[in-house]
Amino acid sequence: MPTALSRFAVFVGTLAVAGSVVAQTCEVRSGPRPPAVVELYTSEGCSSCPPADRWLSTLKPQDNVLALSFHVNYWNHLGWRDPFATRETTARQYLLKDALGGKHVYTPQVVLNGRDHRGWYGQRAGNLSGLSAATAPALRLNRQGNVVTAQVAATTGSEPAGELAGYWAVLQDGLVSKVTRGENAGEDLRHDHVVSLYQPVPAWKASQGGSAQITLPAGSAQRVAFVVTNPGLTQPLQALVLHCPA
Repeated sequence: MPTALSRFAVFVGTLAVAGSVVAQTCEVRSGPRPPAVVELYTSEGCSSCPPADRWLSTLKPQDNVLALSFHVNYWNHLGWRDPFATRETTARQYLLKDALGGKHVYTPQVVLNGRDHRGWYGQRAGNLSGLSAATAPALRLNRQGNVVTAQVAATTGSEPAGELAGYWAVLQDGLVSKVTRGENAGEDLRHDHVVSLYQPVPAWKASQGGSAQITLPAGSAQRVAFVVTNPGLTQPLQALVLHCPA
């Protein structure tokens, strides 16, 4: 049975016309049930993070969940440099800390639909509440060749300033690291839903709708997510993930 994340997916294969090749195109549209957005802040230099990484791997797109693994870099000084951590993904956790009124950042941290979620351990995907349909604008993702375009429908919005923003997240699955130093020395760590590229999009007027584009490497078959948020980028309102054949 198709889900809200995949219900409207369409793929059009490569077409040869008069010696030329038309780029592959695929598309997905949001359904009536916005997904749950789960953000995990984790690090390979943190000994308490592997259980959270394994839990995140149990969450699948077909369960109407968008799982995002943001690796942070502030544990790199413990002897192991996390190869998936970036300044941008780390900065996002600090942004959320300020929005949530936290005193400090920590790992592993799970944020569900923009709120700190400490009861994640052992929780099944079916028990994770999705985003509110009442405030979720319609969203469409379309890929032509290496370019992915997000189209956000116009909405009256619920923000005082009448603005929305968003971010791209390019995702990788099945990543494995053999850790040789630090708190997880000797462990083989496996990761899914890793955000290899986090790219915020400036705010736009909700009443006018918005659009954004991202260019992927040639031949890339990585999953690409777009998350519509409040102007501060901290509260998700809608989300969609696109997975096209290479």
